[in-house]
Amino acid sequence: MSFCNQLSRLVNQQRPLTKHSFRSLSSEATHHRSHQETHSFLEPESYIGSWEAPKDPKDAERLLARIRREYAKKVSLYRRDYVHEIEMLRVEKQRKDEARLLAERAANEERRRLKAEAAKVRAEERKVFEEEFRRTLMKEREEKLEFWRMTGLKREDKKKARKKLLHEQSSLWIEPKELEKKITEALVDSTTL
Repeated sequence: MSFCNQLSRLVNQQRPLTKHSFRSLSSEATHHRSHQETHSFLEPESYIGSWEAPKDPKDAERLLARIRREYAKKVSLYRRDYVHEIEMLRVEKQRKDEARLLAERAANEERRRLKAEAAKVRAEERKVFEEEFRRTLMKEREEKLEFWRMTGLKREDKKKARKKLLHEQSSLWIEPKELEKKITEALVDSTTL
């Protein structure tokens, strides 16, 4: 079993680094270096390395209690600062969120206003177009009526001209009033030709 472990260690040690693993190592190192450069460390505490064992155990207990009290005070101060910092971050985040929401509302209102104006402009254009279309239809209708009137007049003129021609060509012209009388006479007094 130990031979297998030694063999796998040997293989792992001789395996070359791939590009992917090199990139991940370099990015982790860069992030770590960046964090170390930007991180602010606390000053070293005075009680670290300051313990000298007294000969009397009561003095040792008293010193240890004092160190613990000082440590508890500092921890409570650090916690209070941390809570204050977190609260400030929360307030800042809330302020940014409210500002973002306000900006979004203003943008939405502006967008709605522009949309309403565009709708009004489209409505006006549509109204002008419909009015123009109605005028065009009325004009075409008038032209059509005029055309039919002229066609009717021409037809009447042709009928009159035909009647006139018929009057002129006919040797015996009977008036429409007398036509019925003549028809009844012809039926009653039928003579053979």
